[in-house]
Amino acid sequence: MCYESAQLAERIYRDAVRAGASEEELDYLRRNWEEKKRHKPTSKYYHVSGFEHPDLVAFYKKDDHLEVDHFTWGLIPHWVKDANQATDIWNKTLNARGETIFEKPSFKDAAQNSRVIIPLDGFFEHHHKNGKTFPHYIQQKDGESMLVAGLSSHWTNPSTGEIIPSLSIVTTKGNELMSEIHNNPKLNGPRMPLILNESNVRTWMEGDENEVEKLMRPSNVEITAHTVRRLKGRNALGNVPEVQQEYRYPEMDDPLTLF
Repeated sequence: MCYESAQLAERIYRDAVRAGASEEELDYLRRNWEEKKRHKPTSKYYHVSGFEHPDLVAFYKKDDHLEVDHFTWGLIPHWVKDANQATDIWNKTLNARGETIFEKPSFKDAAQNSRVIIPLDGFFEHHHKNGKTFPHYIQQKDGESMLVAGLSSHWTNPSTGEIIPSLSIVTTKGNELMSEIHNNPKLNGPRMPLILNESNVRTWMEGDENEVEKLMRPSNVEITAHTVRRLKGRNALGNVPEVQQEYRYPEMDDPLTLF
């Protein structure tokens, strides 16, 4: 799940405050971020597939300061040997199941040492009914960005010397709303991103393994959802604001379904 997300980078400074940035850190982030954007412009994502491996913005801790940077979506562990192996693995690491991040070889080192916060405007998920799928856009009820838990890695391509920062979105068991939406029969239960409360951001960033494991459950952050137009195929709108707007499907008006 959570292979499709939305992220609007102009809200980055407000999200930094919610992630715990002090006034001093915020001034530093502004200077640092503007410099980074000159070298690598930030894209606006209203809808993007993880399989396109876009660059997402994420916060991380370095030398006791909050930092911000671009990370390729699809984690490439530091031990990957070459570009072919990197290409093979990053389609499998878009998401990381929170229950096993300290066990899986792909995520273990990142879970111990490189946790990040990914501010997302929302994410997309499909509801299955009568052999069809209906896309939904899920967002935080109060209109704020979701502060989503992530893992990161910096991999060096041995052929070129290029350092590629990458990340994975951490997922957990779906809450009540996601249980109704995310009903893919191929999966063993609903999933959703691990959305952090502002009060437990620091625990995610700096806590030990036991403290982090206690966060692996749906938070009490309220979310809301509505159906949207098709995200794939010839009628898909693409990466435009309208992709997040509500669109009603007659098939979904059956009183026995979610809505």
